[in-house]
Amino acid sequence: MKAITIGSTGAVGRDLLTVLASDPDFERVDVLVRRLPQLPSEHAEKFHVHIIDFEHPETWKSLVTGDVLFSSLGTSKKQAGSKQPQWRVDHDYQLAAAKAARENGVPKMVVISSLGADPASSFFYLQMKGKIEKDLEALHFPELTILRPPSLIRHPAKRFTETLSVKLLQTLNTFGLLSRMKPMPTLSVARAMARLAKREAKGTNIVIGQKILSA
Repeated sequence: MKAITIGSTGAVGRDLLTVLASDPDFERVDVLVRRLPQLPSEHAEKFHVHIIDFEHPETWKSLVTGDVLFSSLGTSKKQAGSKQPQWRVDHDYQLAAAKAARENGVPKMVVISSLGADPASSFFYLQMKGKIEKDLEALHFPELTILRPPSLIRHPAKRFTETLSVKLLQTLNTFGLLSRMKPMPTLSVARAMARLAKREAKGTNIVIGQKILSA
């Protein structure tokens, strides 16, 4: 299979590259990024990195060809600076890549969303994730897989508040509370992405919470 990835400099995206490197079913991986990613040393020959400007899809959309588009693209409001640039990354850039994939006949897309994604949510982040899900569905990929993971365990966690929230959820889960929100390692999500890309699942399939681990 030939894969295309976006969001490869983030926690899940980096782990996905590691997973794809050791998976013989993926013979080539085109990595579309804004800055150079850290590539796995194993089977490095299968990776083809393209530094692109997401603001100008006309300059890179021809690169989005293959068997599956993986997207783990996303940022935080703190990193982006405000809601508007966060929306541009999480929604507009992802949608532009997905449209290019459809135009070029890519049959599958696997994308990371969020637990609780809902375009009608009163919370900006969940509303944004719900809106991109709906807009991706409207492109009518033959196979669209949306993963809605709970809080993610990153190594190392970048933000103190992120570390604190994960530890709190882990503590609650020792008492059997909030089991569906049990934090999940980014590597587990990346492995699920690769597994699901190799399965036949027509239409839109949404995998929620802990079901990701067994998907």
